[in-house]
Amino acid sequence: MSDFNDFIELTYSTRDKQLLADFLVGITTDKERRELAQRLEIIKRLLAGEAQAKIASDLGVGIATVTRGSKELSQGRFKVLRKQ
Repeated sequence: MSDFNDFIELTYSTRDKQLLADFLVGITTDKERRELAQRLEIIKRLLAGEAQAKIASDLGVGIATVTRGSKELSQGRFKVLRKQ
């Protein structure tokens, strides 16, 4: 059985953007891709200093979804986004 580390290794080793896109489209649904994009937007907006309630309202998500992102940020995650 594969685990999440297998997924990480495969995506990390895929240096071709089109191959990676093809793989990710193949293993996700449209809804999952929208949710991933939305989660990324939440993190970017939190990093920009926007209020959680505004983010939740603007994106039509629950405050708990935004709060989860905020908690992950406070735990030091998303270093790759902090570099941008």
